[in-house]
Amino acid sequence: MGSGTAEDGWRLRHLPILLASCAATAVVATIAAWAVAGPASAVGMPIGMAVSVGSFTVTTVLLAHLDRVARHLIMPFGMTLYATKFTLFAVLMHAVARTEWPGLPALAIGIVVGAFAWIGTHIAWLQTRRGRPRL
Repeated sequence: MGSGTAEDGWRLRHLPILLASCAATAVVATIAAWAVAGPASAVGMPIGMAVSVGSFTVTTVLLAHLDRVARHLIMPFGMTLYATKFTLFAVLMHAVARTEWPGLPALAIGIVVGAFAWIGTHIAWLQTRRGRPRL
């Protein structure tokens, strides 16, 4: 169990760079969506990215907290959270599809772009770290 000290901050120190990278990617992707497919796509792209980046952010914060207070719950809680998020993604996509909104394809692509931006930045961040805490 963590002591609540400044050392606990290592669990979330990657979060600002991941969020900044995803925000920059969202700007570029939104401009590209507008240029390629019009205004509905320019709305769908950042919404899709926000869905996936928000999902990753919530997971990161919750699992970091669990790592500090109840490490033995990380796996069951993480797997439940994973299943819940993908169920909510499916419900969201189904609800939007029923509206026949023309921005749906861009929303779906935005979810994927957000995931790649997050994961790619996280990999790059991990590769540049020195002195990572040993578990």
